[in-house]
Amino acid sequence: MLFIVPTPIGNLDDITLRALTTLSQCGVILAEDTRTSRVLMQHHKIDVKLRSYHQHNEHFSTEHLVKEIAESEFDFALISDAGTPGISDPAYMLVKSCLELGVKVSCLPGATAFVPALVMSGLPITRFVFEGFLPQKKGRKKKWEMLKSEARTIVLYESPHRIIRALGEMKETFGGERLINLSREISKKFEESVTGTIDELIEVYKTKVPKGEYVVVINGLENSIKPNKIKKECRINI
Repeated sequence: MLFIVPTPIGNLDDITLRALTTLSQCGVILAEDTRTSRVLMQHHKIDVKLRSYHQHNEHFSTEHLVKEIAESEFDFALISDAGTPGISDPAYMLVKSCLELGVKVSCLPGATAFVPALVMSGLPITRFVFEGFLPQKKGRKKKWEMLKSEARTIVLYESPHRIIRALGEMKETFGGERLINLSREISKKFEESVTGTIDELIEVYKTKVPKGEYVVVINGLENSIKPNKIKKECRINI
């Protein structure tokens, strides 16, 4: 069978005992980047063969791989560089193909970056929508326009290279007074969570150099037009 195994998003000890046992007992671990995953394996003393499976080879390798899993005498595990495979990482195509061929799939519970970012943002979390990474070029402006009227809290990912651009796009889309949160380096030494208006965070990043992948949490339209208990000033939690 195929196990989908979440891995730490930062601190290497943020992994469940079940995940460690599952990885140790599998015959092959499919990794997004074997170099990154090897560090985790060595840290937890897991000696299992690593093979590459990522967005650049999944389209032409999935069919053969699924047949191999189905005919194998041992289990396979799929991991990404960080977090739960399938959440803005490869997994969907492999899982779908396994199920179509009758290969059993089990996903272990575990880390994913947007959950802690959402919880510590201070923004409403009862109802939210997860958008992952927005398109880099084609369709990006259209996506922002679609989110303009979204009532629920919005969660998305952004790279350090595009976060400044994204802040400008958010101001253009939602206005400068909309509350947002930017979280980065979650569970790492320099973990940071910043909540404020879009205008306030634009000011912060005029002098601050963006580092690390960002989770962006945006107050939904439904909540932004109501009195909000969060003080409208920039807060940095470390």
